[in-house]
Formats: sequence, structure tokens, C-alpha cells
Amino acid sequence: MKWTVRQALCTCLWTAFLVAGVNLPASAQGDAVGNVDFENLYLDALQAISDRRLDDAKAALTLLIERVPQHAGAWMELAVMQCDLGNKAEAERLFQGLIDRYSPPPAILEIISQHRASGCNIAPANSRYSVTLDRGIDSNVNQGASNPNFTLGAGTPTPIDLQLLPDFLPKQDRYSTISADYMREVFSNGSIGFAQLRVRKYDNLSQYDTVAAAAGFERPWRLGNWGVRATGMLSLLTLDGRLYQKQELLQARVTPPLHLPDAMQFSVVGGLTHLQYPTQISYDSNIWELRGLLSYQTAKYNLQTSLAYLADRATGPRQGGHREGWFASAQGRTRLYGEVVGELGWTRQIWQNEAVYSPGLIDQERHQDTQIIRATAIFPIKDRQSVQVELRNVSNKENISLFQYNSKSLQVSWHWQSL
Repeated sequence: MKWTVRQALCTCLWTAFLVAGVNLPASAQGDAVGNVDFENLYLDALQAISDRRLDDAKAALTLLIERVPQHAGAWMELAVMQCDLGNKAEAERLFQGLIDRYSPPPAILEIISQHRASGCNIAPANSRYSVTLDRGIDSNVNQGASNPNFTLGAGTPTPIDLQLLPDFLPKQDRYSTISADYMREVFSNGSIGFAQLRVRKYDNLSQYDTVAAAAGFERPWRLGNWGVRATGMLSLLTLDGRLYQKQELLQARVTPPLHLPDAMQFSVVGGLTHLQYPTQISYDSNIWELRGLLSYQTAKYNLQTSLAYLADRATGPRQGGHREGWFASAQGRTRLYGEVVGELGWTRQIWQNEAVYSPGLIDQERHQDTQIIRATAIFPIKDRQSVQVELRNVSNKENISLFQYNSKSLQVSWHWQSL
């Protein structure tokens, strides 16, 4: 159900009207009556509307009107909500109650007239979709080793010095990608369903062509002053036309009521990801995650940072066994000049295996340290369309030289999104 700009304007006008000339009874001015703080209940309802949790908002506003019939803001919000939900009779009862009780100003009467004239038909569910076309070049499509020389059995009486075959060295190629994203509200409690598809094809190295598809569901809650958002997702990845990876994810994001500056928000994310590799032996695992997220958003800047602890538990005899790690990220977005937007991002992923990778051949516990730096410039060209240019550098430093690699890529994208 689409919450219109007209409705937001209606709320602002009505609030101004209340401040100017309508006084609530003492019991409704923030005091707890019958263990209910009515002003906080009203604020909770407005937050629920903002979060698209319309069922929660409707319940809170209905209770508020039952306990404090003089609360004009609750009448107005509930009337407009009932109209947008298609409940014409109930909306008309509330609209008429507003007029009879309050003698609203002309601006409010105009809003009421517009909603009545609309017939209170059910507003279409919010949906959003986008399409992206990429063209780029990658210096190391196959994650080939940076060092062509490798020693097996290092530290043993008879080490073997080897030189990697060309297939295991970096290979450069150009690629084309098409991506599509779709999101739609599925219930009036703010739940959304989403789907994503990405197809990448290389000009020459077709064995690295991929198709990635994902679908999921997200549901928000409010537990007192705590915000909770749960997500479930299933994704599939094919490599060279064969199913390579299957991923199932369950995740909960909790936002506690901390006293932070208005532009800041802190959340904690906990999740479990189950990975399956149909074409690989003993690669399957479960990854547990605990992540802290801190964001800062103003009209000019958008900054996000995160730090996560990860525990990867192999479900079979995987080389190196279980592993633990850390993930950190930081990204910023700001307007550079005119309508051009710039983004800068950094991530670092560290993994430490608990056991020797391959006894007798590679007698080391694998330690992986990967950093990614990217810089993006976004150039709007038309309404809802933009061209994006991205530079990306990947540096994977490991204690086992066979797995060390670096790559650089340049990508130009055309992006279109719906309203």
C-alpha cells in the first residue's frame, strides 16, 4: 500500500492545527493512564507507519482513540490509513467524526475531500525493481596465484620445488553482466519479498561464466523501543552452466534504543548461513555471524561501518577443518559536484583455519587475509537512470603462496530503477 506525499502533508498540517488550537486532556499529554503512555503510543504508531507495519499502526491508533477520543492526530492517521487499505465505510466514519468534533481548517478539509473522492480503493502494494547492465575488464578472472613458484613439503628433508601451470596463473578477460532486482510488499505488516538475478559472461573464459539467483522474505517487528528485522533467503550460483553453490540464510537485525545523535544508528546482526557445494567434496559448512553496524546519514553524507566475528564450521572432512574469522567494512557516499555522486568502500576479511591444510604436502594452517578497495562515480543521465564507473582492487594475502592473488577491475554500468 503506497503511502503518498499527500498523506505526509496531511499529517504535518494536522499537527500544526493541533498545536495552534486543540488541547488534549491531561491524561493524554504524556502521562501514563491505565499503564498506557498515550503520547508514546501515538509516536509508536507513527513509527509503525514509517516502517510500513500497518497492522501494528492500526492497532495502536485504535487503542488510542478508544482511550483518548480527543486525540485528533490519531483520528486523522487512522482515517487515512483505513481509506488507503480500502475500508471505505470505516474511513468515512472516522472522517465524519473528525469534522463533527474539530471544525478542521480548509487545508485539512481538502485532504479529506480528496480521499473521499478517491473512493478509498485499495492502494497497490509498494514495489520496486531495477535493471543494471555492466561492461568491464578483470585482470584476474580465475584468481590465479601471484607467485608462479611453489614448494611442496617445505620443512621436510625432501621438499619439491614446483612451477605452476599457466592455467593456475592470472588470466585477464572482459565481461558483460545483466542484473535485475525486484522488491514487493506482501503483507500490511511491513513484510517484503525480494528476488535478484545476475548473469555474467566473459568474452573468452566461458568456464567462469556465472548465473546467480536469490529470493527471500523480510519481516519487521517492534519489541517495545527495540526494532527487529528478520530475513530469510535462498540463493543459487552456477559456474559454467553447472550448479556450484547453494546458500540458505537466516538473519536477525536488532536496533536497540540507544541515545545517539539523530544522524546515527547502531544495530546488531546475528545470522546463520548454510553453504552447499554439489560439485565439490567436503566443502559444505555452516557459518555463524555476529555483526555490529554503525551508520551516519545526513543530507550530504552517508557513512556505514561494520565489524563482524565469524565462525565457519565444516560439516565434512574439509581441508584445514573449521575456521574462524573477522570481517570489517567501511563505505561512504557523498555528492561530489552537481548531481554526481561518489562512493568509496573498503572491506577486510580474515580467516584462520584450525588444522594443517594438507599434512605431508602443505604443513601449514591456512591464514587468509583479503582486502577490497573500490571507488565509484555515479552520473545521473535521466530520471531514474544513471551511468556508474567503478574501479576495484582485490588483494588476497595468504601464508600459503599457492592461494595468494591480486586482481584489478574497471567496470562501466548503466542503471535504471522504477519509481
